[in-house]
Amino acid sequence: MKAKWHLLAASRLRDYVQLMKPNLSTMVVFSSVVGYLLAPDIHFAWKEVLLLFAGGMLVTGGANTINQILERYSDRHMKRTRLRPMPDGRMNAPEAWFFAGLTGLVGSVLLGYFFNPFAGILSFISLLLYAFAYTPMKSRHPIAVLIGAIPGALPPLIGWVAATGSLGIGGWILFLIQFFWQFPHFWAIAWVGFEDYEKAGIRLLPSKEGKTPYTGLQCMFYSLMLIPLAIMPRIVHLSGYIGMWISIAAGLLYFMASVVFYLKNDHKSAMRVMFSSFIYLPVVLLALLFDKL
Repeated sequence: MKAKWHLLAASRLRDYVQLMKPNLSTMVVFSSVVGYLLAPDIHFAWKEVLLLFAGGMLVTGGANTINQILERYSDRHMKRTRLRPMPDGRMNAPEAWFFAGLTGLVGSVLLGYFFNPFAGILSFISLLLYAFAYTPMKSRHPIAVLIGAIPGALPPLIGWVAATGSLGIGGWILFLIQFFWQFPHFWAIAWVGFEDYEKAGIRLLPSKEGKTPYTGLQCMFYSLMLIPLAIMPRIVHLSGYIGMWISIAAGLLYFMASVVFYLKNDHKSAMRVMFSSFIYLPVVLLALLFDKL
């Protein structure tokens, strides 16, 4: 009986972890930590970094849980999502709502208490935008990508605010880098999984006709914006020349992948943009951080 209880507890714990989307949440919170460490007069300290990481994971996990609650029916139609706790019938919505509320509120309060109220409020606003603006819009209009890019770009700004208590030019530059990075990233994912998304009624590609070269053209525009943005951290003394040149090089590679995607408009080139996006953000954030250190 005791062994059975342990198995059930372990299974439920895995479900809660799955609701939080730990891989996605870790990348999001990583950008917040970098934003914190890039702020002026801030030096690495384990206590602050771990508190920021914990608060960020809880808030992001709460947002991801609400996302899965609202999409629990459409998730049944997608191979990638049909085995999530709610579509698979392992968890009901009220339990998930309780978990989302608990994690989201505790995370926001933690950030507000240990850092400053502004950081807590901004993190909670990010949760609300992601869960209740971006998520419902995904099944209605491709503008969802634009809406989702706002809470998606807030984490480094939240980290900056946690360090300084205010919105500074450095935080806004990090916000813009993450904002423009998201468009090719999400469109490449949406292109690769277009048929699956279509079954679920989710519309993310910028063209009503679906998989057209227009997606690649839009990817070119937004990835191109990252190249001049790469110079800005150096101008405001957020980072040095090494971070600047690495950011420019990463932006050029991201842009070239988007150009190839526009010209070929096929699965392979879309995958190249997707993997370029996976590389771009951590490389740029780490380059800026290590250049400061």
